[in-house]
Formats: sequence, C-alpha cells, structure tokens
Amino acid sequence: MPQTRRALLRRLAVGQAEGRAPSMMGAVVREGRAVWTGARTSVPGEVPHADVQYRIGSLTKTFVAVLVLRLRDEGLLGLADPIGSHLEGTPVPQATVAQLLAHSSGLAAEARGPWWERTAGELRPEPADLFGERPQRLPAGQRHHYSNPGYALLGALVERLRGGEPWGEVLRREVLEPLGMARTALRPQMPHAGGWAVHPWADAMLPEPAQDTGLMGPAGQLWSTLEDLCRWAAFLLRGDERVLSASSLAEMQAPAVPPEGDGWEAGYGLGFQLVRTDPRRTGGGEPASDGRLLAGHTGSMPGFLAALWVDVEEDVAAIALANCTSGPAVGTIAADLLEIVAEREPWIPEPWSPLAGPLDHDLLALTGPWYWGARPFVLRLTTERGLELAPLSGAGRGSRFRPEPDGTWTGLDGYYVGETLRMVRESDGSVSHLDLGTFVFTRGPYEPAGPVPGGVDEDGWRV
Repeated sequence: MPQTRRALLRRLAVGQAEGRAPSMMGAVVREGRAVWTGARTSVPGEVPHADVQYRIGSLTKTFVAVLVLRLRDEGLLGLADPIGSHLEGTPVPQATVAQLLAHSSGLAAEARGPWWERTAGELRPEPADLFGERPQRLPAGQRHHYSNPGYALLGALVERLRGGEPWGEVLRREVLEPLGMARTALRPQMPHAGGWAVHPWADAMLPEPAQDTGLMGPAGQLWSTLEDLCRWAAFLLRGDERVLSASSLAEMQAPAVPPEGDGWEAGYGLGFQLVRTDPRRTGGGEPASDGRLLAGHTGSMPGFLAALWVDVEEDVAAIALANCTSGPAVGTIAADLLEIVAEREPWIPEPWSPLAGPLDHDLLALTGPWYWGARPFVLRLTTERGLELAPLSGAGRGSRFRPEPDGTWTGLDGYYVGETLRMVRESDGSVSHLDLGTFVFTRGPYEPAGPVPGGVDEDGWRV
C-alpha cells in the first residue's frame, strides 16, 4: 500500500542519512518475488539500480552452507563427521562438519597474518598459511566462537568432495544458475559500486581496496546485486528442489549452538545467524507481542555492508546494502524493513486444501487422541505420510515427523528432533501403542491393560 511504501522509503532514507552511506539499497520479498525496492545516494542523479553489484561479505557463508547441506543430502558426508575424515592436515581434525557450520569448532576468529579482508589472497597460498601457532582457541563443541577460517575449511571440503573443482564453480553450477542469479560472482563485474570508508569526524571519504581473498573466499568473497539477492531470499523462504529442500533449509535455520530456549535473543544455526527482534523497537505500527524470529546473515568487507533476513512464518524477507566500511546499521535497517511490511500488511494464509492423494488409510486410522500417561496429545497426518504430534492443551512437547524407509518416523523439531517414532504392533498386526524415544503413548489414559512402563494400579481410576 502507498503508506507502507512511504514508510519503507523513509526507513531507508533515515538509515542512509544518519549512517552517512555513499549509497544504500533496500528490498522486501514476499510470495516469492520482490514487492518493493528503494535506493538512496549521495550523488545527485545517479541512484543505483537493482542490477548494480555490491560486495556482500559474510552473506557468502549462507551460500557455502547450502553447498555443504547438498553434499549431506546426497550422502557424501554426515554433519557429525569429523572434518579430518574428509580433509587432511586440518588444525581441528576432530571438529565436526556441523560445528564448523555453526562456529562451534573452537577455531580462531581470523586468519593468520595481516588483515585478510584488505590484503591479497596470495599472502596465504596454502591452507596451513591460514592458521597461526594456536589455531584452536576453545575445545570443539564447547561454545559459539565465530570463525572466518572455519568457512575456508568448508570451502575446501566442498572442493574435495566435488573432485577438486573450485568451490566458486560448484556454487555457480549447482546454486546460482538454477536460481537465475547470473550477477552473483567472486569478482566484481560492471556495473558495480565502489567501496568507501567515511571519516568518523568529517564528511570525507577514502576508497577501500577490493582484494581477491583467495582461500579465505568462502568466508566473504561474493559480490551480488539487489535483484539476485531477492532471488536468494525467495529461495531461503521456500526452498527449491533443484538446489535444496525446504526441510533442509528449516534444519539450517534452527539453533545449532547454545543458548536455546524461549529467552534467547541471538543464536546461530548451520550457516545462518538467528535473531529475535525487540518487540519494543519496530518499524511502524503496533509492536509484535513477542518479537519475530529472523534467520539470515549480516556481512561486511572493506567498503561494503550487507544484511538479509527472512521470516518464514510471515513469508517475508528484507535486504539492505551499503557501500561503506562502517556507519549504517544495515542489520537493523533490514529487520525494520521486514517489520514494517509484516505489521502493516500481515500475511494472508493460502486457502486450505486437502492432502494430495493417495490417502494412507492405515495411518489415517491412527490419527486423533493419544495419551502419555494422563496427558492428552493429538496425532495428525500431514503431507507425504508425515505426522505431527502436539499436546491438546497448554504448552508441551510436540514435534513434526518425517517417514523413513524402515517404517519409522524421525522428529524434525522441538523436543523430539532426531528421535524415532515407532508404531508397536500386537501379534495380529494392530497397533498397541506409540514408542517415541522410549516414551509410550496409549489410546487411553493409564489403561489397566495398557503397556504403561511401571504398570498401572490394578484398581484403576477412582473418586
């Protein structure tokens, strides 16, 4: 609506003016397409358009993480695999692939030598050149510690499992081309913005170098455009089977390192930063009661800042780009752009429609109430023989489950993520009870003849 568009433009304009950015661009994506774009610039008559490249810094990590999850989904690696089982000579051979993705490997935050973002990659020609005498600062798996060299190892992992093909070429063929992102690349291509540093105490500018960071490229090398990043945001919201399924993306966008729970404000998944927005600080309109859970990433390289956030529940994403080393809070600006749309024009759900056939009548017969002790739950049938178990009232442990070839189901989220759900059958083939990670769910609450661990008092319920 016009009022929404004006609020978006104003937020971008305030960000560019107060942050003293030479230029800034923003976009909002909804229902798989860009629904708003805006730009501001310090150069009269030269407003950048959506096909101008900006450097996107650590947004690169989301692309590398998708490549790693593709390898996982193909069965070429497991997230629990030690990186040393795939790459020789790593400084943390015992750290797992998941720990590298989530920055919990304990590796040092930065590469050895001079400031890697402003110096040529030729200064670090071999993997060993990325790490100093003490490459590991914390025990693997102990806590979150952001590591740019960790993503250099993940890029090398992609190359190793793709037969030595450079990770950038793998990215182009497997991700960028299927998504139509022809203007995303390792090196700038005209037209592109120049990177600037803005003096902290005067309105003066200094050009920043744009180095090829070599082996550190997977940590932040990519250049992209607002138009391409809108395609990337649409993919992150909904998935694309040519690249990565929506279920794998959901796995990446779940917390992978502590803290986890209702009280956390920021975390990290598998290649994605996670934030809860402050319900007291919003982009306009009434604040959301609990804030919003956003997944995405911020990025910075000399001369550039970038941010991209998605809210899967609202099916909305926002992007902010600037060509300066510091100043504007692009992460906050992008979150505010998303908030403005989500508050002023709330998501309208798709019409209800029945499951796609054929219907599994045996599973259908198992839906409805089940009891963990005296606590009622409901089992629902979802798409492609999936199941959902949820408490009938109040808070409780619920999860979605995907079917497995062996006739079991695996938890996808919540308390039972990764746990196995089994239908335990009687000798005649009928289902006796559900076994979920040793928890027994029966058709009635504490039935005397039911398979309840520890048994049930023989006198049964009483008043």
